[in-house]
Amino acid sequence: MNMNVVTALTALADDTAAVREKLRENPDKVYFPNFGNTDNILREGISIDRVAFTIPGINFTVYWYGLLIGIGMLLAIVYGYKKMRPCGIDPDRATDSVISGIIGAILGARLYYIVFNTEGMSITDFFKIRDGGLAIYGGIIGAILVGGIVTKLRGLRLSAMLDVTAPCFLIGQCIGRWGNFFNQEAFGANTDKPWGMLSWKTASFVSDHYDKLTDVDAFKPIHPCFLYESMWCLLGFILLHLYFKHRKFDGEIFIMYAGWYGLGRFFIEGLRTDSLYLGQVRVSQLVAGTCVVASIILWIIFRSATKRSGSYKFFYETEVSKAQLAEYAGYEDMQKEKKELKKKIDEAKHKGESFAELEKEYNEKFGKEAMKARKQALKDAAGKDKEEAENPDEDYKSILADDDSSDEKEDK
Repeated sequence: MNMNVVTALTALADDTAAVREKLRENPDKVYFPNFGNTDNILREGISIDRVAFTIPGINFTVYWYGLLIGIGMLLAIVYGYKKMRPCGIDPDRATDSVISGIIGAILGARLYYIVFNTEGMSITDFFKIRDGGLAIYGGIIGAILVGGIVTKLRGLRLSAMLDVTAPCFLIGQCIGRWGNFFNQEAFGANTDKPWGMLSWKTASFVSDHYDKLTDVDAFKPIHPCFLYESMWCLLGFILLHLYFKHRKFDGEIFIMYAGWYGLGRFFIEGLRTDSLYLGQVRVSQLVAGTCVVASIILWIIFRSATKRSGSYKFFYETEVSKAQLAEYAGYEDMQKEKKELKKKIDEAKHKGESFAELEKEYNEKFGKEAMKARKQALKDAAGKDKEEAENPDEDYKSILADDDSSDEKEDK
């Protein structure tokens, strides 16, 4: 063998050994070896700890992963509730959908991970969530299925609710992905980019899976895929937020979300070293690609149908939405009046005065018959919307028509 080659191989082996020893001595540090040309804090390594804090007394450990997911969910909920009323959604009714959606997301994310995991996990490991293992696509599917059922039961339009939740998903994903940084997971193959990272945990993972990751060097920087996805979700949120007021039909924002996130995830997933597989296919890449194609088709279909129809109504334009929001708006006043009437009745009883008229007024406003009347009013509103939908205006427009007046109406 040529002496120059031998010398190069020896030097490479020495460098690898030095890197391995440095990582072993500093297992809590994450290095960015290619960041800058001079020594800096990222090249020298930053120390991270999976544990955010421990609650004293009960000795309960809170991990950054769970904490960041929680913060992401909280911010998403705050944003979502601000969007509900402009979309015609009663926040009180939507609360049931939100709670059930969160439960569905957790169950779906865990089940999806276990089903497609190739590390020998089984359904008996389902409740060992603190050991790790959640998949975002499973969470989205679970949230839509469970939350969607409750949304329909509460008399809300699912497509309008999905428009509200789509940007919320991106908020949660953008922030939650940083939990992967603290866990040192969701990374990709080697890269010489300045943001390429290296740690004892990434090196150990690649070494433990050397039979599958034959083209990845455990002791060289790797792609921080979680960072790419976080930035992609942030950009997507900004774009959807800006477009929200220009949407042409209920559900358009969600369709755009599915396409946007799927597009980014398809390419990012191709870089990852810890993908879930279905045979030889990366599951999330398959789902992402399907979402992109499906979203384009659905957007064209619904956009065309909306353009051809001169009678399309957003949910906030329907009678049932107006009735629900009126009930929501008057709830506090109703409770205040109810409390005052009860107080007057109690005072009359205490003084030995007649309270028959007060009790009659109370029953007329808040009794069983009053409740039935309010429910009937909502049913009548829903019936009116259904009748209008079944008998639309006779002003069908061709899919090829370029009617400016139609566009002006849609923009309102």
